[in-house]
Amino acid sequence: MLGDYRIEGRRAAEISASVERGVSSGELVPGQPLPSLRELADQLGVNPNTVAAAYRTLRDRGVVETAGRRGTRVRARPASTPRDAIAVEVPPGVRDLSQGNPDPALLPPLGPALAAAAERAERSPMLYGGPPVAAELARVARAAHERDGVPAGPLTVTSGALDAVERVLNAWLRPGDAVAVEDPGWGSLLDLVAALGLRPVPVPVDDEGPLAGAVGRALRGGARAIVVTSRAQNPTGAAVSAARAAELRAELAAHPDALLVEDDHGHGIVDLPYHSLAGGSVRWALVRSNAKAFGPDLRLAVCTGDPVTIDRVQGRLRLGPGWVSHLLQDTVAELWRDRGEAVAASARRYDERRDALLRALADRGVAAHGRSGLNVWVPVPDETAAITRLLRAGWAAAPGARFRIAAPPGLRLTVSPLAAADVEPLAAAVAAAVRPPAVRRYD
Repeated sequence: MLGDYRIEGRRAAEISASVERGVSSGELVPGQPLPSLRELADQLGVNPNTVAAAYRTLRDRGVVETAGRRGTRVRARPASTPRDAIAVEVPPGVRDLSQGNPDPALLPPLGPALAAAAERAERSPMLYGGPPVAAELARVARAAHERDGVPAGPLTVTSGALDAVERVLNAWLRPGDAVAVEDPGWGSLLDLVAALGLRPVPVPVDDEGPLAGAVGRALRGGARAIVVTSRAQNPTGAAVSAARAAELRAELAAHPDALLVEDDHGHGIVDLPYHSLAGGSVRWALVRSNAKAFGPDLRLAVCTGDPVTIDRVQGRLRLGPGWVSHLLQDTVAELWRDRGEAVAASARRYDERRDALLRALADRGVAAHGRSGLNVWVPVPDETAAITRLLRAGWAAAPGARFRIAAPPGLRLTVSPLAAADVEPLAAAVAAAVRPPAVRRYD
Protein backbone atom coordinates (compact mmCIF):
# COMPACT_ATOMS: atom_id res chain seq x y z
CA MET A 1 0.00 0.00 0.00
CA LEU A 2 2.79 2.43 0.91
CA GLY A 3 5.51 1.10 -1.37
CA ASP A 4 8.92 1.40 0.25
CA TYR A 5 7.88 4.04 2.77
CA ARG A 6 7.47 2.87 6.36
CA ILE A 7 5.39 4.84 8.85
CA GLU A 8 7.06 4.92 12.24
CA GLY A 9 6.28 5.99 15.80
CA ARG A 10 4.83 4.86 19.09
CA ARG A 11 2.90 7.98 20.02
CA ALA A 12 0.25 9.77 17.98
CA ALA A 13 2.49 12.81 17.46
CA GLU A 14 5.33 10.60 16.19
CA ILE A 15 3.04 8.71 13.80
CA SER A 16 1.52 11.88 12.35
CA ALA A 17 4.98 13.45 11.97
CA SER A 18 6.18 10.34 10.13
CA VAL A 19 3.30 10.58 7.66
CA GLU A 20 3.96 14.30 7.12
CA ARG A 21 7.63 13.58 6.39
CA GLY A 22 6.57 11.05 3.76
CA VAL A 23 4.22 13.54 2.13
CA SER A 24 6.84 16.31 2.17
CA SER A 25 9.49 14.07 0.63
CA GLY A 26 7.14 12.80 -2.07
CA GLU A 27 7.41 9.20 -0.90
CA LEU A 28 3.70 9.34 -0.02
CA VAL A 29 1.97 10.70 -3.11
CA PRO A 30 -1.38 12.51 -3.45
CA GLY A 31 -4.30 10.09 -3.38
CA GLN A 32 -2.25 7.29 -1.83
CA PRO A 33 -4.26 5.24 0.67
CA LEU A 34 -2.96 4.85 4.21
CA PRO A 35 -3.31 1.63 6.22
CA SER A 36 -6.48 1.10 8.22
CA LEU A 37 -6.36 1.93 11.92
CA ARG A 38 -6.08 -1.70 12.98
CA GLU A 39 -3.58 -2.59 10.26
CA LEU A 40 -1.19 0.24 11.15
CA ALA A 41 -1.67 -0.38 14.88
CA ASP A 42 -0.64 -4.02 14.37
CA GLN A 43 2.43 -2.97 12.35
CA LEU A 44 3.57 -0.47 14.99
CA GLY A 45 2.51 -2.48 18.03
CA VAL A 46 0.29 0.29 19.41
CA ASN A 47 -3.37 0.72 20.34
CA PRO A 48 -5.69 1.54 17.40
CA ASN A 49 -6.82 4.62 19.36
CA THR A 50 -3.27 5.97 19.06
CA VAL A 51 -3.40 5.63 15.27
CA ALA A 52 -6.88 7.20 15.24
CA ALA A 53 -5.52 10.21 17.14
CA ALA A 54 -2.66 10.54 14.65
CA TYR A 55 -5.04 10.39 11.70
CA ARG A 56 -7.26 13.04 13.32
CA THR A 57 -4.26 15.34 13.66
CA LEU A 58 -3.37 14.79 10.00
CA ARG A 59 -6.94 15.56 8.92
CA ASP A 60 -6.98 18.72 11.03
CA ARG A 61 -3.77 19.85 9.30
CA GLY A 62 -5.17 19.09 5.86
CA VAL A 63 -2.56 16.42 5.10
CA VAL A 64 -5.02 13.54 4.66
CA GLU A 65 -8.71 13.16 4.02
CA THR A 66 -11.25 10.53 4.99
CA ALA A 67 -12.92 9.15 1.87
CA GLY A 68 -15.71 7.00 3.33
CA ARG A 69 -15.34 3.35 2.40
CA ARG A 70 -12.10 4.13 0.58
CA GLY A 71 -10.48 4.86 3.93
CA THR A 72 -7.91 7.54 4.65
CA ARG A 73 -5.81 8.95 1.82
CA VAL A 74 -3.14 11.58 1.28
CA ARG A 75 -4.86 14.74 0.08
CA ALA A 76 -4.62 15.50 -3.61
CA ARG A 77 -3.30 18.95 -2.73
CA PRO A 78 -2.13 20.13 0.70
CA ALA A 79 -4.59 22.47 2.40
CA SER A 80 -1.72 24.89 2.96
CA THR A 81 -1.41 25.41 -0.80
CA PRO A 82 -4.02 28.04 -1.76
CA ARG A 83 -5.90 27.71 -5.01
CA ASP A 84 -4.74 31.22 -5.88
CA ALA A 85 -1.38 29.56 -6.52
CA ILE A 86 -3.04 28.03 -9.61
CA ALA A 87 -2.52 31.15 -11.66
CA VAL A 88 -0.82 32.49 -14.74
CA GLU A 89 2.19 34.75 -14.75
CA VAL A 90 1.03 37.93 -16.46
CA PRO A 91 3.74 39.32 -18.76
CA PRO A 92 4.18 43.08 -19.20
CA GLY A 93 1.66 44.58 -21.58
CA VAL A 94 -0.98 41.86 -21.02
CA ARG A 95 -4.37 42.99 -19.67
CA ASP A 96 -5.03 41.14 -16.42
CA LEU A 97 -8.65 39.96 -16.07
CA SER A 98 -7.82 37.21 -13.59
CA GLN A 99 -7.91 38.91 -10.19
CA GLY A 100 -11.62 39.30 -9.37
CA ASN A 101 -11.22 42.81 -7.94
CA PRO A 102 -13.84 45.56 -8.11
CA ASP A 103 -13.18 48.65 -10.22
CA PRO A 104 -11.40 51.19 -7.96
CA ALA A 105 -13.18 53.98 -9.85
CA LEU A 106 -16.53 52.62 -8.62
CA LEU A 107 -15.51 52.42 -4.95
CA PRO A 108 -16.67 55.25 -2.66
CA PRO A 109 -14.36 57.92 -1.24
CA LEU A 110 -13.57 56.83 2.30
CA GLY A 111 -12.55 60.20 3.75
CA PRO A 112 -16.00 61.52 4.77
CA ALA A 113 -17.12 58.17 6.21
CA LEU A 114 -13.87 57.73 8.15
CA ALA A 115 -14.10 61.28 9.47
CA ALA A 116 -17.67 60.70 10.66
CA ALA A 117 -16.61 57.46 12.34
CA ALA A 118 -13.68 59.19 14.04
CA GLU A 119 -15.94 61.96 15.29
CA ARG A 120 -18.32 59.39 16.76
CA ALA A 121 -15.38 57.60 18.42
CA GLU A 122 -14.28 60.86 20.05
CA ARG A 123 -17.75 61.39 21.47
CA SER A 124 -18.21 57.80 22.63
CA PRO A 125 -15.06 55.65 22.41
CA MET A 126 -15.39 51.87 22.33
CA LEU A 127 -13.86 50.41 25.51
CA TYR A 128 -13.51 46.93 26.97
CA GLY A 129 -16.89 45.53 27.88
CA GLY A 130 -18.73 47.47 25.17
CA PRO A 131 -21.19 45.91 22.72
CA PRO A 132 -19.51 43.89 19.93
CA VAL A 133 -21.78 45.35 17.22
CA ALA A 134 -21.95 49.12 16.72
CA ALA A 135 -25.49 50.45 17.10
CA GLU A 136 -25.59 52.29 13.77
CA LEU A 137 -24.29 49.32 11.78
CA ALA A 138 -26.84 47.07 13.49
CA ARG A 139 -29.59 49.51 12.54
CA VAL A 140 -28.73 49.76 8.83
CA ALA A 141 -28.04 46.01 8.57
CA ARG A 142 -31.37 45.08 10.15
CA ALA A 143 -33.19 47.54 7.90
CA ALA A 144 -31.61 45.89 4.84
CA HIS A 145 -32.46 42.43 6.18
CA GLU A 146 -36.08 43.45 6.70
CA ARG A 147 -36.33 44.83 3.15
CA ASP A 148 -34.93 41.58 1.76
CA GLY A 149 -37.12 39.24 3.79
CA VAL A 150 -34.29 37.85 5.90
CA PRO A 151 -35.63 36.11 9.02
CA ALA A 152 -35.06 38.13 12.18
CA GLY A 153 -32.01 37.03 14.13
CA PRO A 154 -29.13 38.30 16.23
CA LEU A 155 -26.12 39.97 14.59
CA THR A 156 -22.38 39.64 14.84
CA VAL A 157 -19.55 41.23 12.87
CA THR A 158 -16.46 39.46 11.53
CA SER A 159 -13.33 40.35 9.57
CA GLY A 160 -14.72 39.58 6.13
CA ALA A 161 -16.87 36.88 4.57
CA LEU A 162 -14.40 34.01 4.78
CA ASP A 163 -13.80 34.71 8.48
CA ALA A 164 -17.55 34.51 9.07
CA VAL A 165 -17.95 31.29 7.11
CA GLU A 166 -15.06 29.67 8.97
CA ARG A 167 -16.51 30.62 12.34
CA VAL A 168 -19.98 29.37 11.42
CA LEU A 169 -18.65 26.03 10.13
CA ASN A 170 -16.51 25.62 13.24
CA ALA A 171 -19.56 26.26 15.40
CA TRP A 172 -21.18 23.00 14.28
CA LEU A 173 -18.77 20.78 12.32
CA ARG A 174 -15.75 18.66 13.09
CA PRO A 175 -12.94 17.30 10.87
CA GLY A 176 -14.23 14.56 8.61
CA ASP A 177 -17.74 16.03 8.28
CA ALA A 178 -19.09 16.50 4.76
CA VAL A 179 -20.00 19.95 3.41
CA ALA A 180 -21.92 20.55 0.18
CA VAL A 181 -20.18 23.24 -1.88
CA GLU A 182 -20.85 24.80 -5.27
CA ASP A 183 -18.84 23.37 -8.17
CA PRO A 184 -17.42 25.45 -9.70
CA GLY A 185 -17.22 27.67 -6.65
CA TRP A 186 -15.17 30.18 -4.72
CA GLY A 187 -11.60 28.88 -4.53
CA SER A 188 -10.95 30.38 -1.09
CA LEU A 189 -13.95 28.54 0.32
CA LEU A 190 -12.72 25.26 -1.14
CA ASP A 191 -9.33 25.93 0.48
CA LEU A 192 -11.04 26.69 3.79
CA VAL A 193 -13.05 23.47 3.74
CA ALA A 194 -9.85 21.50 3.17
CA ALA A 195 -7.94 23.40 5.86
CA LEU A 196 -10.68 22.63 8.40
CA GLY A 197 -10.38 18.92 7.62
CA LEU A 198 -13.90 18.84 6.18
CA ARG A 199 -14.92 16.76 3.18
CA PRO A 200 -16.31 18.76 0.23
CA VAL A 201 -19.29 17.35 -1.65
CA PRO A 202 -19.47 19.12 -5.04
CA VAL A 203 -22.89 20.41 -6.15
CA PRO A 204 -23.31 21.53 -9.79
CA VAL A 205 -24.40 25.13 -10.45
CA ASP A 206 -26.35 26.73 -13.27
CA ASP A 207 -27.29 30.38 -13.80
CA GLU A 208 -29.97 30.18 -11.07
CA GLY A 209 -27.75 28.69 -8.38
CA PRO A 210 -27.05 25.20 -7.02
CA LEU A 211 -29.15 22.44 -8.58
CA ALA A 212 -31.80 21.47 -6.05
CA GLY A 213 -31.70 17.76 -6.90
CA ALA A 214 -27.94 17.65 -6.34
CA VAL A 215 -28.35 19.48 -3.02
CA GLY A 216 -30.91 16.92 -1.93
CA ARG A 217 -28.61 14.05 -2.85
CA ALA A 218 -25.74 15.64 -0.95
CA LEU A 219 -27.86 16.08 2.17
CA ARG A 220 -29.29 12.57 1.95
CA GLY A 221 -25.73 11.31 1.51
CA GLY A 222 -24.68 12.76 4.85
CA ALA A 223 -23.57 16.34 4.18
CA ARG A 224 -23.97 18.19 7.46
CA ALA A 225 -23.79 21.65 5.93
CA ILE A 226 -24.18 23.52 2.66
CA VAL A 227 -22.66 26.84 1.58
CA VAL A 228 -24.62 28.76 -1.07
CA THR A 229 -23.70 32.01 -2.83
CA SER A 230 -26.90 34.05 -3.08
CA ARG A 231 -25.79 36.40 -5.90
CA ALA A 232 -22.68 37.22 -7.95
CA GLN A 233 -21.45 33.65 -7.54
CA ASN A 234 -17.73 33.30 -8.05
CA PRO A 235 -16.80 32.27 -10.74
CA THR A 236 -20.03 31.77 -12.72
CA GLY A 237 -22.07 34.85 -11.81
CA ALA A 238 -25.04 32.70 -10.81
CA ALA A 239 -27.81 34.28 -8.71
CA VAL A 240 -30.41 32.24 -6.84
CA SER A 241 -33.79 32.89 -8.48
CA ALA A 242 -37.15 32.86 -6.71
CA ALA A 243 -38.05 29.50 -8.24
CA ARG A 244 -34.70 27.93 -7.34
CA ALA A 245 -34.91 29.35 -3.81
CA ALA A 246 -38.28 27.62 -3.34
CA GLU A 247 -36.80 24.31 -4.54
CA LEU A 248 -33.79 24.65 -2.25
CA ARG A 249 -35.94 25.54 0.76
CA ALA A 250 -37.96 22.37 0.16
CA GLU A 251 -34.78 20.26 0.14
CA LEU A 252 -33.48 21.99 3.27
CA ALA A 253 -36.83 21.53 5.05
CA ALA A 254 -36.38 17.76 4.65
CA HIS A 255 -33.04 18.07 6.50
CA PRO A 256 -33.72 20.79 9.10
CA ASP A 257 -30.62 19.99 11.15
CA ALA A 258 -28.26 20.60 8.24
CA LEU A 259 -26.35 23.85 8.60
CA LEU A 260 -27.13 26.44 5.89
CA VAL A 261 -24.57 29.17 5.19
CA GLU A 262 -25.55 31.86 2.68
CA ASP A 263 -22.83 34.12 1.27
CA ASP A 264 -24.41 37.29 -0.11
CA HIS A 265 -21.22 39.22 -0.86
CA GLY A 266 -22.91 40.70 -3.94
CA HIS A 267 -25.58 42.62 -2.01
CA GLY A 268 -23.93 45.96 -2.84
CA ILE A 269 -23.13 45.38 -6.50
CA VAL A 270 -26.09 43.37 -7.84
CA ASP A 271 -29.50 44.65 -8.96
CA LEU A 272 -31.15 41.21 -8.79
CA PRO A 273 -33.28 40.59 -5.67
CA TYR A 274 -32.11 38.42 -2.80
CA HIS A 275 -34.18 35.30 -2.05
CA SER A 276 -33.63 33.86 1.42
CA LEU A 277 -33.17 30.10 1.85
CA ALA A 278 -33.41 30.12 5.64
CA GLY A 279 -37.11 29.29 5.97
CA GLY A 280 -36.68 25.53 6.44
CA SER A 281 -33.42 25.42 8.38
CA VAL A 282 -32.95 25.29 12.14
CA ARG A 283 -29.24 26.14 11.84
CA TRP A 284 -28.47 28.95 9.42
CA ALA A 285 -26.35 32.00 8.83
CA LEU A 286 -26.37 34.81 6.27
CA VAL A 287 -23.07 36.60 5.63
CA ARG A 288 -22.87 40.00 3.94
CA SER A 289 -19.41 41.42 3.36
CA ASN A 290 -18.58 44.83 1.93
CA ALA A 291 -15.43 44.06 -0.05
CA LYS A 292 -16.93 44.40 -3.54
CA ALA A 293 -19.11 47.43 -2.86
CA PHE A 294 -16.87 49.51 -0.56
CA GLY A 295 -13.36 48.05 -1.03
CA PRO A 296 -11.49 44.85 -0.12
CA ASP A 297 -9.48 46.63 2.59
CA LEU A 298 -12.62 47.19 4.67
CA ARG A 299 -12.31 43.76 6.24
CA LEU A 300 -15.82 43.53 7.60
CA ALA A 301 -18.87 41.31 7.20
CA VAL A 302 -22.21 41.35 9.00
CA CYS A 303 -23.52 37.92 9.95
CA THR A 304 -26.99 37.00 11.15
CA GLY A 305 -28.54 33.61 11.80
CA ASP A 306 -30.27 31.47 14.37
CA PRO A 307 -29.56 32.40 18.01
CA VAL A 308 -27.44 29.34 18.85
CA THR A 309 -25.17 29.69 15.82
CA ILE A 310 -24.59 33.41 16.31
CA ASP A 311 -24.04 32.93 20.05
CA ARG A 312 -21.35 30.33 19.33
CA VAL A 313 -19.67 32.55 16.75
CA GLN A 314 -19.76 35.58 19.04
CA GLY A 315 -18.44 33.52 21.94
CA ARG A 316 -15.34 32.48 20.01
CA LEU A 317 -14.83 36.03 18.75
CA ARG A 318 -14.87 37.20 22.35
CA LEU A 319 -12.05 34.79 23.19
CA GLY A 320 -9.95 35.82 20.16
CA PRO A 321 -10.00 39.30 18.65
CA GLY A 322 -12.83 40.33 20.98
CA TRP A 323 -14.62 42.49 18.40
CA VAL A 324 -14.15 44.10 15.02
CA SER A 325 -13.09 47.75 15.36
CA HIS A 326 -16.04 50.09 15.84
CA LEU A 327 -14.17 52.62 13.72
CA LEU A 328 -14.53 50.22 10.80
CA GLN A 329 -18.09 49.34 11.73
CA ASP A 330 -19.15 52.98 11.87
CA THR A 331 -17.34 53.68 8.59
CA VAL A 332 -19.23 50.88 6.85
CA ALA A 333 -22.50 52.05 8.42
CA GLU A 334 -21.93 55.53 6.97
CA LEU A 335 -21.21 54.10 3.52
CA TRP A 336 -24.08 51.63 3.64
CA ARG A 337 -26.60 54.26 4.72
CA ASP A 338 -25.55 57.11 2.45
CA ARG A 339 -24.58 55.42 -0.81
CA GLY A 340 -27.85 53.87 -1.97
CA GLU A 341 -27.95 55.64 -5.35
CA ALA A 342 -24.19 55.35 -5.91
CA VAL A 343 -24.25 51.61 -5.14
CA ALA A 344 -27.10 51.12 -7.60
CA ALA A 345 -25.15 53.07 -10.24
CA SER A 346 -22.09 50.88 -9.67
CA ALA A 347 -24.22 47.75 -10.05
CA ARG A 348 -25.53 49.05 -13.37
CA ARG A 349 -21.99 49.72 -14.61
CA TYR A 350 -20.92 46.17 -13.82
CA ASP A 351 -24.09 44.84 -15.48
CA GLU A 352 -23.34 46.84 -18.63
CA ARG A 353 -19.77 45.54 -18.91
CA ARG A 354 -20.72 41.95 -18.18
CA ASP A 355 -23.74 41.91 -20.49
CA ALA A 356 -21.76 43.52 -23.31
CA LEU A 357 -19.12 40.81 -23.10
CA LEU A 358 -21.75 38.05 -22.97
CA ARG A 359 -23.44 39.44 -26.08
CA ALA A 360 -20.16 39.74 -27.96
CA LEU A 361 -19.26 36.15 -27.05
CA ALA A 362 -22.71 34.90 -28.06
CA ASP A 363 -22.36 36.67 -31.43
CA ARG A 364 -19.26 34.54 -31.98
CA GLY A 365 -20.96 31.31 -30.88
CA VAL A 366 -19.16 31.11 -27.53
CA ALA A 367 -21.25 29.86 -24.61
CA ALA A 368 -20.61 31.82 -21.41
CA HIS A 369 -22.25 32.51 -18.07
CA GLY A 370 -22.56 35.69 -16.00
CA ARG A 371 -26.00 36.46 -14.62
CA SER A 372 -24.67 38.86 -11.98
CA GLY A 373 -21.54 40.28 -10.39
CA LEU A 374 -18.03 40.91 -11.65
CA ASN A 375 -17.18 37.72 -13.53
CA VAL A 376 -17.93 35.76 -16.68
CA TRP A 377 -17.36 31.99 -16.81
CA VAL A 378 -16.43 30.47 -20.18
CA PRO A 379 -16.47 26.66 -20.54
CA VAL A 380 -13.46 25.47 -22.56
CA PRO A 381 -12.29 22.07 -23.79
CA ASP A 382 -8.71 22.63 -22.59
CA GLU A 383 -7.89 25.21 -19.92
CA THR A 384 -4.14 25.26 -20.48
CA ALA A 385 -4.45 25.73 -24.23
CA ALA A 386 -7.12 28.43 -23.92
CA ILE A 387 -5.21 30.37 -21.26
CA THR A 388 -2.01 30.20 -23.33
CA ARG A 389 -3.72 31.45 -26.50
CA LEU A 390 -5.35 34.29 -24.58
CA LEU A 391 -1.99 35.36 -23.16
CA ARG A 392 -0.54 35.47 -26.65
CA ALA A 393 -3.46 37.70 -27.67
CA GLY A 394 -2.76 40.06 -24.78
CA TRP A 395 -5.32 38.93 -22.16
CA ALA A 396 -4.91 37.03 -18.88
CA ALA A 397 -7.78 34.94 -17.47
CA ALA A 398 -8.07 32.91 -14.27
CA PRO A 399 -7.74 29.14 -14.82
CA GLY A 400 -10.89 27.24 -13.99
CA ALA A 401 -8.88 24.75 -11.93
CA ARG A 402 -8.84 27.36 -9.15
CA PHE A 403 -12.60 26.93 -8.77
CA ARG A 404 -13.41 23.34 -9.76
CA ILE A 405 -13.70 19.97 -8.05
CA ALA A 406 -15.54 17.78 -10.54
CA ALA A 407 -16.95 20.45 -12.88
CA PRO A 408 -15.78 20.58 -16.52
CA PRO A 409 -12.93 22.95 -17.51
CA GLY A 410 -13.46 26.66 -17.89
CA LEU A 411 -11.87 30.05 -17.41
CA ARG A 412 -12.95 33.14 -15.49
CA LEU A 413 -12.85 36.68 -16.85
CA THR A 414 -13.31 39.64 -14.50
CA VAL A 415 -15.17 42.46 -16.25
CA SER A 416 -14.43 45.28 -13.80
CA PRO A 417 -11.28 46.52 -15.69
CA LEU A 418 -13.06 46.56 -19.07
CA ALA A 419 -13.82 49.68 -21.08
CA ALA A 420 -16.43 49.62 -23.84
CA ALA A 421 -13.68 49.54 -26.48
CA ASP A 422 -12.21 46.39 -24.91
CA VAL A 423 -15.25 44.17 -25.34
CA GLU A 424 -15.04 43.27 -29.03
CA PRO A 425 -11.26 42.58 -29.09
CA LEU A 426 -11.56 40.47 -25.93
CA ALA A 427 -14.50 38.48 -27.30
CA ALA A 428 -12.62 37.83 -30.53
CA ALA A 429 -9.57 36.64 -28.57
CA VAL A 430 -11.69 34.35 -26.39
CA ALA A 431 -13.43 32.87 -29.42
CA ALA A 432 -10.07 32.19 -31.07
CA ALA A 433 -8.71 30.68 -27.84
CA VAL A 434 -11.69 28.40 -27.31
CA ARG A 435 -12.01 27.36 -30.96
CA PRO A 436 -8.63 27.74 -32.65
CA PRO A 437 -8.71 27.57 -36.46
CA ALA A 438 -8.22 24.12 -37.91
CA VAL A 439 -4.77 23.38 -39.28
CA ARG A 440 -4.89 23.29 -43.05
CA ARG A 441 -3.54 20.04 -44.45
CA TYR A 442 -1.64 19.72 -47.72
CA ASP A 443 -1.68 16.20 -49.06
